[in-house]
Amino acid sequence: VQLQASGGGLVQAGGSLRLSCAVSGRTFSSSAMGWFRQAPGKEREFVAGITWSAGRTYYADSVKGRFTISRDNARDTVYLQMNSLKPEDTAVYYCAADRRYLRDSVSPDSDEYGYWGQGTEVTVSS
Repeated sequence: VQLQASGGGLVQAGGSLRLSCAVSGRTFSSSAMGWFRQAPGKEREFVAGITWSAGRTYYADSVKGRFTISRDNARDTVYLQMNSLKPEDTAVYYCAADRRYLRDSVSPDSDEYGYWGQGTEVTVSS
């Protein structure tokens, strides 16, 4: 199973980025997906998640109203659209796939995710 995250970069505060995560080697359309991030010196934290059917999405309070998670099951890809970026959004962002299939909910617990991408770095300058 491979998850390939991309789309990170350097952006000014207030700007936007769209992260992508392409999944191979797993039945993507049956897996809930999540985005996590880890800032320097901090623990990894949940950012957003989407159920396998895309019927439900979940967000950390810190990104609600600014970030949008979506998925394209035909392309085996999950996205994270990040708008109104703040310096505190600076982190390495990781995509992850639920270790179980067809779970109709999203967990913020990283232990529930069995497959992880390599991370893509996002830096927001003030």
